[in-house]
Amino acid sequence: MDKGKICKIRDIARAIAELDTRLMNQFGICINEAMLLCILSEHELMTASAIAEELGVTPSNASKIIRIVEEKEYIERSIDKRDHRKMFFSLSKEGQQKIETMKASSIEFPAILQEII
Repeated sequence: MDKGKICKIRDIARAIAELDTRLMNQFGICINEAMLLCILSEHELMTASAIAEELGVTPSNASKIIRIVEEKEYIERSIDKRDHRKMFFSLSKEGQQKIETMKASSIEFPAILQEII
């Protein structure tokens, strides 16, 4: 295994953690919450399983992220009219405002992440 690649991955992981801290300090949300808002801004309605797949996390972790963002009132849940067991999630007005605030603001990305994006 190439030690250089492992060290590069470590540096990327640290940069993501740093970005997470910056997002929390500036916007009051972590990177996973920001990614959820971003995903929902691109889709009108999504199920929890679709959110988990888009985020690349387990359904259990997706449920935690959804719950936290829902408590912050950035997303809303609705029940499928045909199948009352099925839930859909969408951005709330507050969530749309949060996305717009983030887009209008500048956040400094760590250098290694700027190279990638």
